[in-house]
Amino acid sequence: MSEKEIVPNSSNFEMILRSAIGLPGVRINRESFLRKELSKHHEDDIVNKAIATNPAQAGLSVKNLEHIAKACITFETRKVSAISAVAGLPGGFAMAATIPADTAQFFGHVIRVLQKLAYLYGWQDMFKGDAVEIDDETANELTLFIGVMFGVGAANAALSKVAALAALNVPKRLMQQALTKGTIYPIVKKIASAIGVKMTKAAFTKGVGKIIPVVGAVASGGITYALFKPMSLRLKKYLATLPTASVDFYKEPHSDDEIIDVDYSDITIDDEDGIDENEVTEGFEETD
Repeated sequence: MSEKEIVPNSSNFEMILRSAIGLPGVRINRESFLRKELSKHHEDDIVNKAIATNPAQAGLSVKNLEHIAKACITFETRKVSAISAVAGLPGGFAMAATIPADTAQFFGHVIRVLQKLAYLYGWQDMFKGDAVEIDDETANELTLFIGVMFGVGAANAALSKVAALAALNVPKRLMQQALTKGTIYPIVKKIASAIGVKMTKAAFTKGVGKIIPVVGAVASGGITYALFKPMSLRLKKYLATLPTASVDFYKEPHSDDEIIDVDYSDITIDDEDGIDENEVTEGFEETD
C-alpha cells in the first residue's frame, strides 16, 4: 500500500476537511464554550464582555487564559488518542481499508481544538448557524489554522493578515472578502498540499501499525498523541502572539483607516514549503 493511496493530498484535502466537519460534536458553540470555561475563574461581567467582544477586550491576558488553553489541549489529545488506539486494534475501523475514517476522526479533533483555542484568543464564531455545508470562507479559514498547526510558514503569514482584520472587528463582508478573494486561493491550495503530504506520511506509519495485532493499537494511539499535542501547542503559541489576543492592542485607539483590503501579495510559498519529509515531526518536542 503506497502513501499516496492512504491520505489524499491538495486535490481533495477539502473533502477530508468537510467530512471531518460533518462528524458529530465537531462544531463548538463559541458562547457556550467561553461561558463554561471563563465562568470557572472570572466574574459574570467579565465573562459577558468576553463573549460580546473577545477575552482580550474583556481584559483577559494570554497569561490569564494559559491554563484553560492547556486543559483544552490535554482533553482533546486524550480523546483523539483513545479513538486512534481503538482504531488500531484488530478489526477496529475494519483495519487498513478504513484509514480515511481514522483520518477524519483525527481532523475532527483538530477542528475541535483549534476552535477552542481560537475563541480563547479572540476569534469569533467560525461556523454560521446549523448549516451542514460550509462555505468557502469557513473552509479557507480552517485551512489556514490547520496549516499553522502543521508548521506551514505561509499559513502563519496569511493568518496574521486575517487576524489584523479580525482584531479590528471589521464588517463581516470584509472578512469574507479577505478569506475568499482570488489572491488567497493559490495560497490555500499550497497550504492544503503541504498538509496533505504531512498527513500522508504520518498516516502511513499508523497504517502499518494497524496490521500488527495489539501492538498496532499502541502504535496508532501513540503516534496520534505524538502528533496532535505538539500541533495544538504550536497553534496556541502562535495565536497568543496575534492582536486578537492582545490586551494592549485594545487599549489603543484604532481608526477606520486601518480597515483595508488584505494584501496577500507579499506572502511567498515555495513548492517545498512545509513538506520536507525530514520535518514531519520536527518541532513536535514541545511539552507543557
